[in-house]
This record gives sequence, C-alpha cells and structure tokens, in this order.
Amino acid sequence: VQLQASGGGLVQAGDSLRLSCTFSGRTFSSYAMGWFRQAPGKDREFVAAVSWSGTNTAYADSVKGRFTISRGNVKNTVPLQMNSLKPEDTAVYYCAAGPVSAYFTRKYDYWGQGTLVTVSS
Repeated sequence: VQLQASGGGLVQAGDSLRLSCTFSGRTFSSYAMGWFRQAPGKDREFVAAVSWSGTNTAYADSVKGRFTISRGNVKNTVPLQMNSLKPEDTAVYYCAAGPVSAYFTRKYDYWGQGTLVTVSS
C-alpha cells in the first residue's frame, strides 16, 4: 500500500483547506482510512476516520463540526475538508490505511509522508 498526502499550506484563521490522500497498491475498499496530525513538540493524534464502506465516520472532539472526512468521488482518494481553521490546527497531517478493524482500534498499518498545514492568527 502506498499513500500520498497533499493539499497542505499556509492559511489564516477561519479559512478552509482541503487535504487529499491518494491510495494505491491494494484494493481500496478493503481498508479503513484515517487522518492523524502531529504538532511541533507533541505526539501524533487522531483526527478523523472513515470505514471501509464509507458509511461510518469518526472525529476527534477538537475537529468535530469543522472537519469532514469521506471516501472521495475521485477514485481511491480520501479527502479531509477542513473549515474554520484555528492556529491550534497547525500540524503535519498524515493519512493512514489499515484493516477494517482499524476504524475502531485506530491501529493503522500504512502511513503517508505527511503534509504541513500552518494556520496563522
């Protein structure tokens, strides 16, 4: 499995940004997908997940109502739409893929290279 994250950049507080993760190498529909982030000096944290079918989604409390994850209309992609961005959203964002159970366990096997999101106040 190969994952390629893209879409990061520098934005102002209140702006929106759309990240994308492109999946390749295996059957996309067999994997749960997730987004995580790591801010400077902090541990990596869960942001959002989507089940293998796309039916179920889950979010960290800190992003609930502002971020939306989906299995994208473009084949084998997982977009993360981020609205009402805050300076505390500044981090490197990573997409991840794992078995069906990963949606519940947050234990993913494959990771992308990360894309930097910087939100200025």
